Amino acid sequence: MKVTEVSRQPNRLPADDDHPYRTGAWQPQLAEFDADDLDVLEGTLPADLDGVYLRNTENPVLPALGRYHPFDGDGMVHAVRFGGGRASYRNRFVRTQGLAAELEAGEPLWAGIIEPQSASKRDGWGARGRMKDASSTDVIVHGGRAITTFYQCGDAYAMDPASLEQQGVAAWSGPGISAHPKLDPATGELITFRYSTEAPYLWYGLVDKHGQRVHETAVPLPGPRLPHDIAFTEHYVILNDLPLFWDAGGLAKGVHRAKFRADLPSRFAVVPRDGKGEALWFEAAPTFVLHWINAVEQGDEIVLDGYFQGDPLPRPDAADGVWGPLKKLVDVHALQARPHRWRLNLKTGACTEERLFDAISEFPSLNYTRPGKPYRYAWSMTSPPGWFLFDGLVRLDLETGTEQRFKYPTGVYASESPMAPTGTEEDEGYVLTLVSDVPRDTSECHIFDAAHIDAGPICRLALPARISSGTHACWAPASAL
Repeated sequence: MKVTEVSRQPNRLPADDDHPYRTGAWQPQLAEFDADDLDVLEGTLPADLDGVYLRNTENPVLPALGRYHPFDGDGMVHAVRFGGGRASYRNRFVRTQGLAAELEAGEPLWAGIIEPQSASKRDGWGARGRMKDASSTDVIVHGGRAITTFYQCGDAYAMDPASLEQQGVAAWSGPGISAHPKLDPATGELITFRYSTEAPYLWYGLVDKHGQRVHETAVPLPGPRLPHDIAFTEHYVILNDLPLFWDAGGLAKGVHRAKFRADLPSRFAVVPRDGKGEALWFEAAPTFVLHWINAVEQGDEIVLDGYFQGDPLPRPDAADGVWGPLKKLVDVHALQARPHRWRLNLKTGACTEERLFDAISEFPSLNYTRPGKPYRYAWSMTSPPGWFLFDGLVRLDLETGTEQRFKYPTGVYASESPMAPTGTEEDEGYVLTLVSDVPRDTSECHIFDAAHIDAGPICRLALPARISSGTHACWAPASAL
């Protein structure tokens, strides 16, 4: 492996830092690397793997104003490019306007998600206003560019998906978008959404395969909401109004504190993708859904799959002390997140629902070609109870209701694991993940046979340094680059 250190930020965090989301598996990475001809530590690098694995990471450069939440960290993208039986690696900070301003000032300027917006020293971005757009939540490839986004809304930052050369803010992002824009590989279109504390509170948009904004359409809500994700089918977009949102009384005082309203239903809006026509609304049992798995048109129905939370706002344990709120709010076990199915009948307006699997999992991936289309398999992440980490992978077979699982040893943690198809069968291809081994202070890229997750990785590649934990990743085939 040939490694070049491109740049390095000084360590500005406290020398005695004991924050659980800035230490251990979440220890920030401060150096940017180019690494070619990655060393194969075990197995054989598949010759038919051709494309790029991209993974975004919350990676704080400066100390926090007040309490630090893991989703406050600055974006850093990791790219593993495969082709011709070889692999290379790059990692780069997302050079956001917020990060540039803080580096120039030499200090933090914006408070994070669990601090009042009044604590920020400058105006900010997104749905909350005085908050930094870290562009650290999601990454997706659209129109030949890697696009990073932030879950509280902000600019869409573009990079070259292989070299990670910075290309600035995408012109089509306009007033901003939320994380989890959805790529339709069949059309090349990108479906976006954003939300706000001002009426009509929710919008969704469509960007064509050439990067031109086609439309942005309002979907009026009763008040400010916190939608985190959307789903789509061939003809429709499915948006949501879920009963976990900012408390109105708190908002009036500038306090963004979420409250779960168990007395309100979950509501789903089915809207034509072209932005023409009224939304059809459906009601279901109250819950919150962080991520949807997929949506499919099936006769008169839309089948919508996602992770139903049994307890969307779990109470902190007193024993966890100051870290209690941080621990519970991002613990999928405390949230009781399980795969679930809603059927939305477009003719009758009825909604029926059922649990798909009893075991807890989250952060799904599909065969790259299957979003919005009939599918059988989803590859999802498993987590240990407690801190937000991924300790393994599970393949869900929605036809048979069976699972395949792989779990890493204690102290070894995975990343969200996209599926890279290489053949005509839905599970013909590979599942990719980046792994942080805390005891050995190393990171690797692991490749699994998508049809046999339980067999463990078929190839392990060395990375030049241990990376930090984070949230989302994606796969893009060479044809999309």
